[in-house]
Formats: sequence, C-alpha cells, structure tokens
Amino acid sequence: MTSSSPTVSQRDQWMVESQVFQIYQLFATIPPNAQSLMLELQRDKHIEFLTKGLRHLGPNFSVLDANRPWLCYWIIHSIALLGESIDDELQDNTVEFLNRCKMPHLATTYAAVNTLITLGGDKSLASINRYKLYGFLRRMKQPNGGFRMNVEGEIDVRACYTAISVASVLNILDEELTQNVGDYILSCQTYEGGIAGEPGSEAHGGYIFCGLAAMILIGEVNRLDLPRLVEWTVFRQGKECGFQGRTNKLVDGCYSFWQGGAVALLQRLYSIINKQMAEVSNISGIPEEKVCLHGTSSDAASHLWHEVPVSSDILAGMSESCSADFKNIGYNFINDWRAKDPLFHSIALQQYILLCAQEQDGGLRDKPGKRRDHYHTCYCLSGLSLCQYSWSKHPDSPPLPKAVLGPYSNLLEPIHPLYNVVLERYREAHEFFVGAS
Repeated sequence: MTSSSPTVSQRDQWMVESQVFQIYQLFATIPPNAQSLMLELQRDKHIEFLTKGLRHLGPNFSVLDANRPWLCYWIIHSIALLGESIDDELQDNTVEFLNRCKMPHLATTYAAVNTLITLGGDKSLASINRYKLYGFLRRMKQPNGGFRMNVEGEIDVRACYTAISVASVLNILDEELTQNVGDYILSCQTYEGGIAGEPGSEAHGGYIFCGLAAMILIGEVNRLDLPRLVEWTVFRQGKECGFQGRTNKLVDGCYSFWQGGAVALLQRLYSIINKQMAEVSNISGIPEEKVCLHGTSSDAASHLWHEVPVSSDILAGMSESCSADFKNIGYNFINDWRAKDPLFHSIALQQYILLCAQEQDGGLRDKPGKRRDHYHTCYCLSGLSLCQYSWSKHPDSPPLPKAVLGPYSNLLEPIHPLYNVVLERYREAHEFFVGAS
C-alpha cells in the first residue's frame, strides 16, 4: 500500500513555491514606481558587501587555505561585473597572496587564474608561471582522458573543465592535455541528455556547463548529443522562473549561471544541433520539420531551431578537423554570430534574480529564506549578465532596453561564457598570452 503523505522533497518544493509566489504577488499588486524600485539592482550595496568581504580575508591575505582563492574570484569577478575595480593596495595584496598559494588543486588553480585575469594588467598576468602550471596539469591527466582534482584526488568532469579552461585561457592547451578528454566527457552524458560528474551518475547543472564548455574548448562538441542536451537543460527552468540544478530539485540562484551559461553556449551551436537533428530525421524517416530536440515530433521545438538558418560556422568546421587551433577556439567562439533568440525565458530569470535572489542590503542568495554569500552573488550576477546580453547579435552590441529587466542602469558587463570572466579582461589576457608564446 502506498502512502499518500507528501515526501520531504515535495514539502520543500511547496514551501519554496509559496515564498517565491508571495514575492511575485506583492510585486504584481504594488504601484509601478514601487515595482521599479524592487527591480533595481542595488549596485552600491553589492559593492559594499563585496569589498567588505575582500578586506575581511585578513591583513595582506596572510592565511593560506583552499577557500581563499575562490573567495578572491567570487568577489573580484562580481565587482568587475558591476563595472568597478578594487583599489591598488587590495590588488597588490591579492596578486601577492595568490602567488604564495602552494596548494596544487585544479579548482583553486582555476579560481586563482580567473582572479588574476580579472585584475588584469602586466603585473597580474605576468605573475602566472605557465611552465609550472602546465607541468601540474600534465601530472593530473589520467589515461582514461579525465583529470584528477589533485594528487590522488577525484576524477570528474569538473576537473576536466578547470584544467582545460585554465590551459586554454593561458594559451598552453595542446594535444597532450586534450587526448581522450572527449571520450571521458562523452561517457558522462546520461540517458536524459544531461551530463553527470562521472560515468553512471546523475545529470547535474554544474557538470552540464563544465562538460559542454570543455568539449567546445577542445573542438569536440559535435560528439555530444546536443539536441537531448538542449532539451534537458531548458526544462530545468521551473515555475519559479529560476533554474534547478537537477531533475525534481529546488530552484537555486547559482544555476542562473551554471544552467543559464550552458544554454548561452548551446545558443551558439545552432548549426551543429540542426545537423544532428537532420541526421536523426534521415535515420528515422521523420520529416525534418517535425524533428524535436530529442528526435520525436514537436512543432514548437522544430520552429525554435528551423527559424535559424543552417550555416557552416567556425565551430562546426573546427570540430571536424583533426588538428584544432586551440589558441583561437575561445576567441573565435565569442566573436562568432549566435542564434537569433535565447533558448530560455531570459526576462523570467532576471525576475527571479532581482526579486527573489537579491538582498536589498547587498549580496545575492540561493533562494528566499537563505542567507546571502559571495558564491551566490558571483553566479547570480554572472547569470544576470548572460540574460541581459542573450538577445544581442554581437557581444559588443549594447542590449536593447527591452532585454534588460528593470532600469537600464541594471546593465552589467558582458562575460565570456566559456570562462566566466568579464569579456574585456578576457581579451586583454588573450592578447597577452598569445603574444607571450
């Protein structure tokens, strides 16, 4: 006999829905001027919260622990997204601290490198010892194509992404590092279409982004089942308007980037996805205009893709080449033309971030009822930036006002979606490290 009592997960879901919908109901019933205030990004308060957190890391960042490179990245990236920078003393302290860190771990390496790129300038960029870092990446590389996070550490898709991302942005990515990586990530794509952390595990938003971004950076993204990946990812945006990280889990503000970032990447792969869908229709005998994202009939889904013309873009040609030019994959990806429309409801996600994740006193959070923190501030703002630029045909084109929820002063800096660093800082680093080779 089955019990009719709700599960813990169901009760948690109902509670979150109630809290979110109370906020939306309040917003719907207040005057327009009050709505505008609720939708305003509290820039000054966020900067105050972030700067205070950076200063609390200690005098001269003297304490070495695994969390501090991440805190540096989350805080400094968030400040850069808001169009601000930290003072010279804090910059010098950050650079000196990160170069004293002797904790070889791929996750903190990624955080440290992204922080130094975000700080920018010759001193910060030149402080990265690419020769030693390349040796560390080689030691973490495994015969199955994966990477270990650290010596005797776990092997997973997150490790693959952090290794490939760092190597790519520093212009040290080569065939030794990319060998069999695609095989490992492909083995992690699940029956649902998502990507798990390791073979046989459950699909997860964080690993979706990591696996997809890594496959793009090594030129093998066409090996993934992209239509099913699209379908799994877009259906993670729930009735609360935010994204959940896994099937039947609660909404969480950080997935505004992890899932939203994956969708932003998929948005630029339309020609490869159309090609895969056409191949499915040829095999199954289904008319191409009726092919859905997973190969079954759906007029709505087919319209989503067939309104965009098929073309042989840079990525499609590159991924079929035996010798990809790793130096320019990230650079070409961001400058290539993208699909016409975003594949998720970008205004709805902005609504969740501004009304449910933002704290009026500064900082952003997971969901109503949770506390603000630097991690969620970073990834909520990153997701907000992706939303704002999701309709732009070129990363340097300012979004139209209708693409930015709330006042246009909410507009953040654009990011490079493969690395999650502010686009201007990425370009500076790309020029610096290509010139240094």
